[in-house]
Amino acid sequence: MPSSRISAQFHACKAAGRTAFVSFVTAGYPKKETTVDALLALQESGADVIELGVPFSDPLADGATIEEASRLALEQNVNLADCFTYVKEARAKGLKVPLVLMGYYNNFLQHGLDKTCSDAKSYGVDGFIIVDLPCEQTDDFYPKCVEYDLSMVPIVAPTSTPERMKQAAQIADSFIYVVSVLGVTGARTEVNTEVKSIVENVRKATDGKVSVAVGFGVSTRAHVEDIGKYSDGVVVGSKIVSTLQSGGLAAVKTLVKELSGGPLKASANGKEEPAAKRSKTTMAPERANTLNESSGWYFGGKFGGRYIPETLMQAHEDLSIAWEKTKKDPSFIAEVARLRKEFIGGPTPIYFAKNLTEKLGGAQLWFKREELAHTGAHKINNALGQAVLTKRLGKKRIIAETGAGQHGVATATACALLGLECIVYMGSIDMERQALNVFRMKMLGAKVVPAESGSKTLKDAINEAMRDWVTNIRTTHYIIGSAVGPHPFPDIVRELQAVIGNEARAQMLNDTSAHPTFTNGPGRLPDTLVACVGGGSNAIGMFSAFLDDKNIDIIGVEAGGKEGPPMPDGTGSAEHSVTLGAGSPGVLHGSHTYLIQDPNGQIMETHSISAGLDYPGVGPQHAALKDSGRVKYVSVTDSQALEAMQTVSRTEGIIPALEPSHALYHCLELCKKLPKEHIVLINLCGRGDKDMLSVAKAMGVKLKD
Repeated sequence: MPSSRISAQFHACKAAGRTAFVSFVTAGYPKKETTVDALLALQESGADVIELGVPFSDPLADGATIEEASRLALEQNVNLADCFTYVKEARAKGLKVPLVLMGYYNNFLQHGLDKTCSDAKSYGVDGFIIVDLPCEQTDDFYPKCVEYDLSMVPIVAPTSTPERMKQAAQIADSFIYVVSVLGVTGARTEVNTEVKSIVENVRKATDGKVSVAVGFGVSTRAHVEDIGKYSDGVVVGSKIVSTLQSGGLAAVKTLVKELSGGPLKASANGKEEPAAKRSKTTMAPERANTLNESSGWYFGGKFGGRYIPETLMQAHEDLSIAWEKTKKDPSFIAEVARLRKEFIGGPTPIYFAKNLTEKLGGAQLWFKREELAHTGAHKINNALGQAVLTKRLGKKRIIAETGAGQHGVATATACALLGLECIVYMGSIDMERQALNVFRMKMLGAKVVPAESGSKTLKDAINEAMRDWVTNIRTTHYIIGSAVGPHPFPDIVRELQAVIGNEARAQMLNDTSAHPTFTNGPGRLPDTLVACVGGGSNAIGMFSAFLDDKNIDIIGVEAGGKEGPPMPDGTGSAEHSVTLGAGSPGVLHGSHTYLIQDPNGQIMETHSISAGLDYPGVGPQHAALKDSGRVKYVSVTDSQALEAMQTVSRTEGIIPALEPSHALYHCLELCKKLPKEHIVLINLCGRGDKDMLSVAKAMGVKLKD
């Protein structure tokens, strides 16, 4: 039984009066060919248990040292299969100490959960630490670990409640990893003083039957000795990884020998049995098959969830409870409605595009003119609603991510209005192509922080915002800008953006009971409904009011990039953002949804001329709507979006943003083919002012400063 090696090793260390030394190294760092030697060097110099890090493209809980190590490993195409090979080779060369793989869930998911556990048992892996797989989300993986006699090591954080510690105890059979601080990995000069009480609480939850190891920030022998007074083990990672980079294996041996006190003199005898494997008790919410709202944490029975570090779990549960209560509070409803009317300028009108309709010669084209909302896009609806919610939560610091800059501007606007501190993360490439919006955010008092890692676009901005949130969860609320992320964010964003669809529906029907100005619609519902889809907030806000109308065709339009996604006939290219049309299910940024990823589960770089659509994931409700067939998703290329932008500008005198220009192109083509009595309604979700610099560049027009 491989997992017995871990328990036996902790038992042997305890018998020897020693703090078990758990060491971490990233697979493939600094070179693929040095990994096996690194594992053997760790054992030789005093490691009692080894964590082998599986490189992931988007490690939201890792600090700079381990993130950089993963980046360099991925440049060498290191994957999970390579990790198994390293362990197999190291075992053949004499590696005896227990070894666990540490990483992010999507790598294991794409390898196949059964195959992951089967390979682990075959090659000598003893268990797993999965950073973004909290106890509630282990229902698929944990039974496989039980089947193959592998340990799943749960994580406990300073924010974990006694109830959450008991959940960890239900799946722990070797040790529990206690994160000593709020934040990401990294060596620190001091260890959090409250960690002792956390360990004491964990022992109460487990009745002292499971070992405890403390990590995050440990970098000196004094740290190890101090932690060893109340913990069975200590975990050191970033210090080892940085030493490996600066001094090589010789320096790592010296460091580990110093930190650990040298190798365990009496080897583990294997007589100590691990804690009994338990039959898995389901912790996750029921996965009902619903499409227009989440049931528990999911849409359509499988998309959504809460795949996040343990540090964030209780805050998300608190937020979920607060949201369920707040969204029904008449005073909150009234405040949001007042802001929509008095500050945002709603209801935004619907508009019959008469010139375009005549030009196209077919179906009637109608706009829901959400670009007329204050700040120039739909994003303000969500930003203001969540800012009001933040004040009710008693928090005063807001963080946000942005791609095109519209969500950043909207969040900065809301924070200025409500007196909240505002920090916006934005990919450095997006900052360059949306320089005007960056200046607008700063004018509104926000601090704009560039994301310099990865593709330097929206997904990397989300990664940086998540890292901030992990560190500052007690004082900070994260206003996610799209209908993405862990539960309850997709629900919150949809509900706050549903005003778009609710207004449009009443306006089309000339329902003056909803508002006295609703008199210029066609008097009936549209036949076809269209919106652009990146993360999907504007689209789900528009679609939600019409999903039950089965006679209405609903179409989401994704960014096809330069030539559309790769096709079997060889056309297309990898430079696209067609997540639903060309992606596959996986886990990113806290949610199970469709992703643009490689076969190993690494997130691929995307491309769109539109910064707001340049994202490798999509909201989980859209994923469910795609799989159900209720919504059809198509794509439009950069050049086609530019063409539509110019056509609409010159025909209707309305300059749309690049994002809805993708949807507009599809509408223009659609209207040509449909009869005159057919009505097409599009959500014109943003105006094009912000895009003029990048559009001019794409058109070869040089603007003066």
